[in-house]
Amino acid sequence: MSEPNKVQAHWAATQRLTYIMIGIWAFFSFFIHMFAPALNSIKILGFPLGFYMAAQGSLIVFVAQLFWFSGAQDKVDRQYGMAEDD
Repeated sequence: MSEPNKVQAHWAATQRLTYIMIGIWAFFSFFIHMFAPALNSIKILGFPLGFYMAAQGSLIVFVAQLFWFSGAQDKVDRQYGMAEDD
C-alpha cells in the first residue's frame, strides 16, 4: 500500500472509531437521561435509578469508554504502521 493510501486508510479508520465513540457518548449523555423521570420509580440502595444513572452509571461508562478508545486507537495505529514506539 502506498504511503498516501495508508494515511487515508488510517484516517478513515480513526474517523470511524471517533464517530462510534461520539455515538456512545451521546447515548449515555442524553438518551439515557431523557428517561430519568421514569427510572426514578426504581430504587437502588434507596436512591432513584434515574439519579444513579446520572451520578454514577454514565460516569462509569465514560471511564470505560476512555480505556476502550485508547486500546482501539492503538490497534488502528499499529495496523497502519503509525504507532508510537514503546
